[in-house]
Amino acid sequence: MPYTVDFDTVSTVGLESSPVAAALAGLRANEARYFRNKYDHVFTVESAGDTRPTVDWVHRILEDERGIVIASRPLETTAFQVDDMRFAYVFYESGLSINVMYSVDGLDKRAVGFKLSDGMEVPGELGAFKFARQKSKLAGTIRGSYFVIKGEY
Repeated sequence: MPYTVDFDTVSTVGLESSPVAAALAGLRANEARYFRNKYDHVFTVESAGDTRPTVDWVHRILEDERGIVIASRPLETTAFQVDDMRFAYVFYESGLSINVMYSVDGLDKRAVGFKLSDGMEVPGELGAFKFARQKSKLAGTIRGSYFVIKGEY
């Protein structure tokens, strides 16, 4: 069942099994606020078990582009399109959030972003990436990195 992420009242609904559930909920709320403010899009998530095609698409891009296989269990996903941009998010039990931004009408904006919840270690499979820090009122300190997608998906 879809859950509309509320960035005014941060909730751990759907993320309870994560050891950093509160920080991951803040990260999810931070993303919801961004999309609401920038695109007037309501950010809703669903159980990863119910949205396997989204998880598979993100995992395929990671594997094909960089040989990355995420060890943590996916908890929730969302996938949507705003204008000519397709977005997909997967939130993992470890506190990791992976997003794919994919321009549907050209190669100009296609990237995978990684965000680490406050309090989690960098997963071994992402050890090659350098992470920048960002402060968030909702999520504390977010560490993020990305890479540009070169292939067609």
